[in-house]
Amino acid sequence: MPVTLHPVDRAAWEADAQAQLDLARIYADAPSERLPAPVDAFIHGHLADGHRFLCARFNDRLIGAVAQRDDGEAWWLSHFCIRKPTRRRGVGTRLLTLVGQAAQAEERALRAELGQLRLADQVLLVRLGFRLEQHESFHELLMPERSQ
Repeated sequence: MPVTLHPVDRAAWEADAQAQLDLARIYADAPSERLPAPVDAFIHGHLADGHRFLCARFNDRLIGAVAQRDDGEAWWLSHFCIRKPTRRRGVGTRLLTLVGQAAQAEERALRAELGQLRLADQVLLVRLGFRLEQHESFHELLMPERSQ
């Protein structure tokens, strides 16, 4: 079964106990310095603000996520995390590819605030083929060019 994109907004999260558990497990694996609040408070706050998580789903479980907010022009990404047991297996690559494709389909740019992309994140994105255009307060993530 392939990794698929699974958006989780507040309504989906409230209706799906497994999504609640999986999202908490994903962010429990994140380094504490990368989250602005304890895991539950971070998830609740992000969803309460009307935002969502774009998640990697495999075998009916969420195994990775990126926090996303939509300002009508761009999708702002932050707090990218993959569960420890599934790291280094291509899940992050697949998730970012699916997020990029979904953003293109919605005619949205992908952006991340400068403080959200640590050097390791930037290196990963470049390795995946993204081009990073730095603006005054954010990076624009330009999708890799795919040969036809």
